[in-house]
Amino acid sequence: MVSLLNEEGNKTPADVFYAQDPGGLGAVIDMFDSMPAEICDAIPEWAVSPKEYNIIDHTMRCKWIGITGRARTLVYNPNVLNESELPSSMMDLTDPKWKGKLGWAPSNGSFQAMLTGMRLTWGEDKTKEWLQGIMSNEPIVYPKNTPQVEAAAKDEIDVGFVNHYYLYKFVLDKAEGDDFAARNYHPRGGGPGAMVMVSAAGILKTSQNTDNAEKFIKFMTSQVAQSYFANSTREYPLVSGVKKHPLITAMDDITKPTISLASLSDIAGSAQMLRDAGVLE
Repeated sequence: MVSLLNEEGNKTPADVFYAQDPGGLGAVIDMFDSMPAEICDAIPEWAVSPKEYNIIDHTMRCKWIGITGRARTLVYNPNVLNESELPSSMMDLTDPKWKGKLGWAPSNGSFQAMLTGMRLTWGEDKTKEWLQGIMSNEPIVYPKNTPQVEAAAKDEIDVGFVNHYYLYKFVLDKAEGDDFAARNYHPRGGGPGAMVMVSAAGILKTSQNTDNAEKFIKFMTSQVAQSYFANSTREYPLVSGVKKHPLITAMDDITKPTISLASLSDIAGSAQMLRDAGVLE
């Protein structure tokens, strides 16, 4: 979608870009118009692009806002591993004892956003070291997150790198329920493997339907829409007054790294790192 927007430029017919993570929006942030303060202020500061002072209405405006919270997790099989056996840091997964036991989806946007978080937290060299270590452990490649959750439950892998809500497709939406042999683990040592990212949206400068675009954004941050996300897709609601689903980990119980979501814009750099490492073609 970012590539398409870049190609279309100011001729794009799009009014709103709604992305699975802030990295995609950061890559085209110059194409966004600023949104009114009433929209920006509905969401916590950490889940909104940096605000800028608007000299016309003397308010602080933003370019994009988070719609839902999405935690990065490790999915594992509790019949094979106890949570205490899982690593406190993502770096520990480079240990040879994990060889042939890992799964990942390196072409996935959320994975690449996490890799961007690694680069910001650890630096380029340590992140390359991590990639090389994981590759030495011969991870099984999956096209996306859901198959990793299934693979963990079937004991095809011990650990997969996913977003938190994929597990609940099986635990809550299918017949397996509590017997489904996979669980989420938020690395207790924190770091980029415990990031909480957001799906996010912004309005394009070239929009011919700005009023409707703003109405859409307002609806997505309404109590009705946020309750839907919390209870149907099990993502974290971002507006006050809407409770998370009772099964997902409280956000305050996750040892989140202090990474500005607005700084995750260099997804292209992370994709290039994956190509240079031979992970992607």
